[in-house]
Amino acid sequence: MPLDIAVQMDHVRTVNIVGDTTFALSLEAQRRGHRLYHYTPDRLAMVGGKLFARIEEMTVRDEKGNHFSLGEPVRTDLSEMDVVLLRQDPPFDMNYITTTHMLERIHPKTLVVNDPAWVRNSPEKIFVTEFADLMPETLITKDPAEVAAFRKQYGDIIVKPLYGNGGAGVFHLAEADRNLASLLEMFSQLFREPFIVQRYLKDVRKGDKRIILIDGEPVGAVNRVPAETEARSNMHIGGRAEKAELTPREHEICAAIGPELRRRGFILVGIDVIGDYMTEINVTSPTGIREIQRFGGADIAALFWDAVEAKRA
Repeated sequence: MPLDIAVQMDHVRTVNIVGDTTFALSLEAQRRGHRLYHYTPDRLAMVGGKLFARIEEMTVRDEKGNHFSLGEPVRTDLSEMDVVLLRQDPPFDMNYITTTHMLERIHPKTLVVNDPAWVRNSPEKIFVTEFADLMPETLITKDPAEVAAFRKQYGDIIVKPLYGNGGAGVFHLAEADRNLASLLEMFSQLFREPFIVQRYLKDVRKGDKRIILIDGEPVGAVNRVPAETEARSNMHIGGRAEKAELTPREHEICAAIGPELRRRGFILVGIDVIGDYMTEINVTSPTGIREIQRFGGADIAALFWDAVEAKRA
């Protein structure tokens, strides 16, 4: 049976279709005969306990420069949808959190993917700390004395915003680097929240692996190798994608976190692994499925919709 699917996303015109996961999911939904609707988060409205959005019927095409068509906006009760995909990109700020509160009003009668309450309660750099034995040594704080003591203990460190994304604001500080105090002063001015500090993993030079899990099971991976002059491996800042298979340690990590992902209703998750350590669990709008398929891996968009259709059934 065709599903009515509303996609809450950054505007589709901004999408880079070569690597965008939301676009790949939309293509597969359309191929299966489901009806797609598009709206941006600023179009949400709650009135009398009901959640509305001005949605546009959407058609997608795998053609650069001609990848979408939208119908006229129609104010719609989102509880009339079968599925809402929560897919706008972070930052994970109060605006993002507010949308999860609003979408929680219609879930699970309308299946929101991923579960909005658990998205809100599972910030990606904090959720991972529930698996301390699987991750590198990590500190979350705003206290400069704590950061200084952490660096004295572990040497080279990574400092980054707690709710950042896309590699923005990620700094590698060597043990002898004299810029730590200045960096923490700048972070304190830019961010109200604590920072996250981790032991630097030298294995990042070999790559930062993105592993995709569907319903708690690993289904594919791509390795992202940083440019020679970069500490970050994100592909939009010069990281190189490589074909990747899962190691025994990575299977162990996935097996350890899988039951909790299923308990929280996370259908689509992306984890980041450097060497033997998991560094993040991405539940907001994980990416990487087009790169995995490009290297001959699984059609993860198809596996995703298999899982969603099963839950709707």
